[in-house]
Amino acid sequence: MENYPPPLDSVFHALADPTRRAVVQRLGQGPATVSDLAKPFPMGLPAFLKHLGVLESAGLIDTQKAGRTRTCTLQQARLAQAGSWFDDQRALWASRYDNLDTLLSALGGHGHDH
Repeated sequence: MENYPPPLDSVFHALADPTRRAVVQRLGQGPATVSDLAKPFPMGLPAFLKHLGVLESAGLIDTQKAGRTRTCTLQQARLAQAGSWFDDQRALWASRYDNLDTLLSALGGHGHDH
């Protein structure tokens, strides 16, 4: 991960938890209030707020308070940084497999000279 800033580690840490991944998936559909986000999870609000804190400190979500209502929004650019890391890894491995296919073809071609 030498090409990426260390904070990307916090994104992967945040996404390692199924509750936090579910929140990110839900926010992919649009902003939601904390109470709406918390409804599906069998935990108290303080525990859920800790999950939101991890997502926010990783830069994956932003929260805005209006009166007594706190609304969360997905920070898609931050999520895209993690996606780019996976894309880079996928491209690297695809290149390695292409090189291996070329090598195997070359080796196979030399062994069958009649």
